[in-house]
Amino acid sequence: RNAMRTDSAMVFDNLWARHWNEWMTMEKPNVFTARLDRTRSRWTVGPETNIAAMLPQTSDPLTRWSVDDYTVSPAGDNMAFVVRPPSDNMTWATNVDIYLTATKHGSRPRLLTGRMNGAASAPTFSWDGRRLAWLQMETPGYESDINRIFIYTLATRETDLSPHALVWSRDNKSLYTVTGNKGRSLIIQIDALTGHRRELTTTGSAASIRPIDDQTVLFVHSDTDKPADIHMLNTQTKTIDQLTSINAQALKRTQLSKAEDFWFTGAHGDKVHGWVVRPFGFNRRSTYPLALLMHGGPQQASTQSFSHSQWNPNMYASAGFVTVIINFHGSPGYGQNFTNSVRHKWGDYPYVDLMRGVDYVTSHMHFIDKNRMVALGGSFGGYMANWINGHTDRFRALVSHDGKFSTISGYYGTDELWFPEWDLGKPWDPMGRVILEENNPERFSANFKTPTLFVQGEKDFRISSTESLGAWTMMRRRGVPARLVYFPDEDHWINRAGNSMRWHTEVLDWITTWTNTSAPYRIR
Repeated sequence: RNAMRTDSAMVFDNLWARHWNEWMTMEKPNVFTARLDRTRSRWTVGPETNIAAMLPQTSDPLTRWSVDDYTVSPAGDNMAFVVRPPSDNMTWATNVDIYLTATKHGSRPRLLTGRMNGAASAPTFSWDGRRLAWLQMETPGYESDINRIFIYTLATRETDLSPHALVWSRDNKSLYTVTGNKGRSLIIQIDALTGHRRELTTTGSAASIRPIDDQTVLFVHSDTDKPADIHMLNTQTKTIDQLTSINAQALKRTQLSKAEDFWFTGAHGDKVHGWVVRPFGFNRRSTYPLALLMHGGPQQASTQSFSHSQWNPNMYASAGFVTVIINFHGSPGYGQNFTNSVRHKWGDYPYVDLMRGVDYVTSHMHFIDKNRMVALGGSFGGYMANWINGHTDRFRALVSHDGKFSTISGYYGTDELWFPEWDLGKPWDPMGRVILEENNPERFSANFKTPTLFVQGEKDFRISSTESLGAWTMMRRRGVPARLVYFPDEDHWINRAGNSMRWHTEVLDWITTWTNTSAPYRIR
């Protein structure tokens, strides 16, 4: 039937028409099971069973069941899978469920999260297959709610920090989690019976935990000056051994600076945490320009890790900048109240934190030239670059990557409505409209005067391309220096190697030009 079509129209009734960088189609990821048998020297695969087909059917094929993640018990007899239930409210509800089912043919999945309307994730079976743990948010519509650890129907909340990974120990007595804590991603061991916590690592960022035996764990570790490598952790003594040095040869030709902590008093009188990375060839007697990197979210955090994205602080340090990163209000890892506080305060608390953080480093680090500063950010960081442009001219240049310009048009153009509805409100609701306008960079367009580089991917459905185009149009029309770098084949991130090279070329050229900085290498 499709082969006979002469048109390319896509027709939608449900608002769940697109997500991140894809339009919805009839094809959905599902999980299948099949019996595997061996007869003599051959393996045979029996008829497959679509697990999701056992769930209630929906009338709209474009929003039918889609399996986001799954895990199978060690014996292979049970499976848990993660799905977003089809409904009319998929763009403004964060409900994500976990089902449990036997893998044998004809078993009907059992809903484990029916009383929850928040997002469930990361299911993991104990090694004996008797228990299933997962991470569960409880607040409907809030995608940055704290993750609680559920073991069947037993919840534990012994900490104000939110874990984001989960795996059972080999003896089935405890769980290992990766939890953000003050700008680091640490391995925490939690007793499955009592909830007692043990912090097993203290620095850098951990990921990909794999228990080997009752007291040995393999994991991937990185730091600001160290790309990721595989390490081995003794959970009893907390000793760590590095097993690989994948980038050893490349690192001999590369200078990477460590990130140094600093704390200052930010908005609301709260203590706020930041990092500073010193530039290539640092000499305390010299002065250097400052590059302020602003993370996305706002419920994200810049961590003590090695990033392969466009926001690796050493990239800007290598070009001669003192690079400053601030985990402003909204950042996880500093208590859930700190994360929650950014609600309705996008243009308030984070902005105050950033300005006070810059005041702190420029007053305490006299090698920073406060007359040669730039600020750069992506997603919420791009929004903040636009907000800064309407509220201060202390920076010589700005970079806004996929940043929201108007909180009103940004609401109507995004793919996930639960995010702006929780953080700010609905434009047609009187109180929501007030909050959206209070935090709307476009409302301060007449004040924009700082030269700005806008970067935008066409396939970004989180921040539509019209946001960057609108801000760029306004500045060019008013005669303020601005440039647009447009990637028709990229989304919210820059994924292709050639595009990444071009991204760095344009960004580094922009900030070095406007600060009159000579990088120690040729940029163009």
